[in-house]
Parts: sequence; C-alpha cells; structure tokens
Amino acid sequence: MSGSLAHILNIIVRIAKLSNEMAELKNESQYEAMIQRIEELLKVVSNLTPVTDRYYIELDVISDLVVEYEEKYYPVTIPSLPEVIKDEMAERGISQKEVAEILGVSPPRISEYMTGKSEPTLKVARLMYQKLDIDPEILLT
Repeated sequence: MSGSLAHILNIIVRIAKLSNEMAELKNESQYEAMIQRIEELLKVVSNLTPVTDRYYIELDVISDLVVEYEEKYYPVTIPSLPEVIKDEMAERGISQKEVAEILGVSPPRISEYMTGKSEPTLKVARLMYQKLDIDPEILLT
C-alpha cells in the first residue's frame, strides 16, 4: 500500500472515530463551530476535489452532523395558508379588501381564510395560485 493511500485511510479512520464519538452536535456552540469549519473547508474543497481528499472527507462528515442538528433543532415547516396570505398582503402592500377583489370573493370570506375558519374552494385555490403565487402544496394541506 502506498504511503499516500495509507495516510488517507488513516485520516478516514480518525474522522470516523471522531464522528462516532461526537455522534451528534450537543449544543449551539458546537453547531456554530461546525458551521465556521464548513465555511473554511468550502474555500479549499470544490466539485473537482477527489472524494479521498482529507478536506473533502472532513467536510462530508461535518456536513452530516450539521444537517442532523438542523433537522432536530431547526425543522423547516410548511407555513399555513393564513400565514401565507398575510405574508403576501404585507409583501404586496395590499389589504384584505384588495385580496378579495383580486380573487373575486367577499372580504368576509378572505377573513375566514385568514382565521382558518374556512378553506378556499378549488376555484379560489387556483386563483390564489395564479394571482397570488401561493404554492399549491400550501393550498392543498
């Protein structure tokens, strides 16, 4: 076995041991340190970096730890329809009355959508998608 390959295998074994010992990031300071290390590694690792490169391997292991931490402590959730309507109104600078006009429904109906008391019909949901650019996944949940 060449010295270079033995060196790479040694690095892989050390990182694997480190990964097993850490198993997961335990707190925010560890998470922040790993984010900082990822930023450093991204300066030396590119799409052309061989998968056997020690920095590539380190980046791969640390990235997995960060992803697990983020999934546990910063889960991404789909916003509710009322939240999205309110966000669209704020972003466009329009009122409930203007949303009602855009969709061809009454202002009280928009109020019902925004409070979750009522869900839009398929026709209105289609208009929300077309005219307000609301994601169909949000409209169908």
